[in-house]
Amino acid sequence: MKSIKSLLLLAILTIAVSFQIQAQKQFKALLVTTTRGWHHESIHAGVLAIQQLGVKNFFQVDLLEDNNGFTDKTLANYQVVIFLNTTGDIFNDEEQKVMERFIRSGKGYMGIHAAADTEYDWAWYTQLVGRMFHIHPTIQSARLNVLDASFPGLEGFANNKQWTDEWYEFGPDKVEGLHTILSIDETSYNPNVQWGAKIGKGMGKLHPIAWYHEFDGGRAFYTNLGHMPTDFSDPTYLSHIAAGIIWAATGKK
Repeated sequence: MKSIKSLLLLAILTIAVSFQIQAQKQFKALLVTTTRGWHHESIHAGVLAIQQLGVKNFFQVDLLEDNNGFTDKTLANYQVVIFLNTTGDIFNDEEQKVMERFIRSGKGYMGIHAAADTEYDWAWYTQLVGRMFHIHPTIQSARLNVLDASFPGLEGFANNKQWTDEWYEFGPDKVEGLHTILSIDETSYNPNVQWGAKIGKGMGKLHPIAWYHEFDGGRAFYTNLGHMPTDFSDPTYLSHIAAGIIWAATGKK
């Protein structure tokens, strides 16, 4: 009788361990939506969409509810931090150091749209992103060019896909080694804009829209797409950001 009970207990423990292993996600992502400037209406749609990407691609997505929770101890549980349409100076000095240590430990960053309109005075962050927002014209439709078809998630942008979004003009590269995978054809829209003394005339033949690079021991991926709430229900766009998140988290394409 004792032997039967032992076997039953062993079977139960085996099943419990099996369920636990099956339940472990391939990685955890921390989603940051803090704004200290313009608040994009697409943030809500973006949060829901990225959570569903986690369900579909079997990774866990947790929303940063309070910046006070942005600590070394908390981030030790994550493989990637996603900045979704963040704006302005969102972190204090200690939180910035936490982010720097996170990347230096070999982990990843994913920036979406206004993530390039964040923390201009934090030099390390501007290098992490790679290029920072300068100005943008009115929302327009334009043609996109795939520059590196070997990077996953770009299939839907092939053949000069037309896309409607808020096209950022970026300042100069903040770091060398940026791998641009998606660009915009400036002949397909009007890039000219003026905000007081600030003027935008486009970026010329190579106008980057999405890129990635290895930086300071970790990885960073950025995409300009994501201003429109409708972006986050488009399968082409969802495949694009899923590929970026997975690469930033794992280094695997």
